[in-house]
Amino acid sequence: MSPTEPRVTLQVLKVLNAIMRADGLELSGADIASVTGLKSGTLYPILLRLEGAKWLSSRWEEVAPREVGRPRRRLYRATAVGAVCATQATKEIIALGALSWA
Repeated sequence: MSPTEPRVTLQVLKVLNAIMRADGLELSGADIASVTGLKSGTLYPILLRLEGAKWLSSRWEEVAPREVGRPRRRLYRATAVGAVCATQATKEIIALGALSWA
């Protein structure tokens, strides 16, 4: 693992798995939290690290908060690099016998 790659923990794998299963669609943090069961204090630092490592990209949705009756959401999706790294990290974990659900 290079200094720019995030440490891959079970929580990181849950986030990556949720995003990869979205098949290229963008997910909000709330969507990811719902799928993974992670609390915001765990989830958002992971999303920031994965984005910093260029495994994820994000953008603010283009809606007027008053029109939709809620704040704008930040939307996340895997980058091409992130998809390759997520697949490789999952394969390595499975090979070690440490993960059976992926």
